[in-house]
Amino acid sequence: MRVFPWGFWLLCVASAPARGDSGSKARSCAEVRQLYGAKGFSLSGVPQAEISGEHLRICPQGYTCCTSEMEENFANKSQTEFEAMMKESGRSVQAILTAQHRSFDSYFQDLLNKSEKALYDAFPSMYGELYTQNVKVFKDLYSELRRYYRSSNINLEEALNEFWTRLLERLFKLLNLQYHITDEYLDCMVKHAEQHKPFGEVPRDLKVRATRAFIAARSYAQGFLVGSDVVKKVSQVSLSHECTRAIMKLMYCPHCRGMSSVRPCNNYCLNVVKGCLANQADLNTEWKYLMDSLIGVADRIDGPYNVDTVIGTIHMRIAEAISNLQENKDSITSKVFQGCGNPKISAKGSSSEDKKRRGKVTLEAKSSAQALEMLVLDAKGNLTALKTYWITLPSSLCSKKVMASSSSDDKCWNGMTKGSYLPQVMGDGLANQINNPEVEVDITKPDMTIRQQIMQLKIMTNRLGNANIGNDVDFQDTSDDVSGSGSGDSCPDDVCGKRLSKSPSTRQPETNAIPKQSGHGVNGASSSRSLPSASLLLLLSVAVIAKHHLWR
Repeated sequence: MRVFPWGFWLLCVASAPARGDSGSKARSCAEVRQLYGAKGFSLSGVPQAEISGEHLRICPQGYTCCTSEMEENFANKSQTEFEAMMKESGRSVQAILTAQHRSFDSYFQDLLNKSEKALYDAFPSMYGELYTQNVKVFKDLYSELRRYYRSSNINLEEALNEFWTRLLERLFKLLNLQYHITDEYLDCMVKHAEQHKPFGEVPRDLKVRATRAFIAARSYAQGFLVGSDVVKKVSQVSLSHECTRAIMKLMYCPHCRGMSSVRPCNNYCLNVVKGCLANQADLNTEWKYLMDSLIGVADRIDGPYNVDTVIGTIHMRIAEAISNLQENKDSITSKVFQGCGNPKISAKGSSSEDKKRRGKVTLEAKSSAQALEMLVLDAKGNLTALKTYWITLPSSLCSKKVMASSSSDDKCWNGMTKGSYLPQVMGDGLANQINNPEVEVDITKPDMTIRQQIMQLKIMTNRLGNANIGNDVDFQDTSDDVSGSGSGDSCPDDVCGKRLSKSPSTRQPETNAIPKQSGHGVNGASSSRSLPSASLLLLLSVAVIAKHHLWR
């Protein structure tokens, strides 16, 4: 019976290992040798032609151009290169945030410097000795304002109150040199100052407006730095062992299989990278809140808080206050004498007329509102673009760095061979990787470094929320939880209300996760049901033919 030799031949064909598209002739390993050498490895021991791949532990065990040593070297190289991709991508975001901080910081410092310079230039002519004998009081004020803006632990309201108190004490003595004014008398005078309002409404009005402006400006500038620091620290998180294997399989296994020209399937790449960056994707919710909060404070800075007008006219408000004291000197002095008694006449007293302003000098504020408007507009555009950074990172890396094929390509590297990739793309975040077919992810063990950075984002968002309603926050207290510290305990509804009403755990994934299929084998393409192998089909065919001949 001739069926048995023929059937035996069919069985041999069915069980023979595939060699790709080149037939039975062993393919050259020239391309892999060239790549391997270009990566800085020695070509000693690198095969000239394909060899059997039973030794491989990551790549498919068919005919291969890679030895065990090459596979290990490629795995280490893929880890180094992928981590470098992450850092490079992170640096681009850091550069944007740092540039925004630098631009605003330069603008704000310039506003403060111009106001201080205008005061130094005009006050000697306007107030004579009233200014020259009290220069330190003014210098100390601007110094305290700068320290507060740079996040020093300073109570801004107290600093402003201290300025007006010191200024009043010195000016009152200079305007009343004919009297012997003791420190005890000045203490009494200061106690009645709120009632007499020697500087008019300027101190109260400036305190309200300047406090809001400085709080907003400080939080705004700090927000950019915190965002940049989070990106830097997260970009330095190392890949897991499972992720390294998956990246190696994605990037270098096609070379080992003699398919150097075949690009990875796009969805295959997405599943690998989403699995590797599962923890990073969990930053998305708080990251978006930070970006939205920065945009909200930017609108305040260029809107109700009017930083340009408030900060740029501090010297003018001080001049207004001094003028008010001078113009109402007699009335104020009389009220102080009534409340604190008449001080003794000073033996070296002299007329105070020459201590008044020597001439009328007009103070003008040079508006830079247009510059601020452009700064805010540019910042809002960049912040809006960065909102989805963490969840779009996988697709960005796959398309720009890994150079994956188009999603419609059915002749791409699918992890096993050249063909289509059937598994669905996983959702974003750690919880959605439970059934990732490419990377084994332990969803019960979140990365602690990234969890710490999520907390930093929450703290900064809370600070910005407080700044949005004019509440001060202690920037040195980084051990805070999301409830914050300082004078403000709550965020406005439009900033924190949404955050408190949503939980990251309730976020719906963009695509559904599917169970890992047991049929993900020789061609790397899993489907919703297990398909019979080619060998089984051939065996069934042999059995049918043999039965037919036997019956005959």
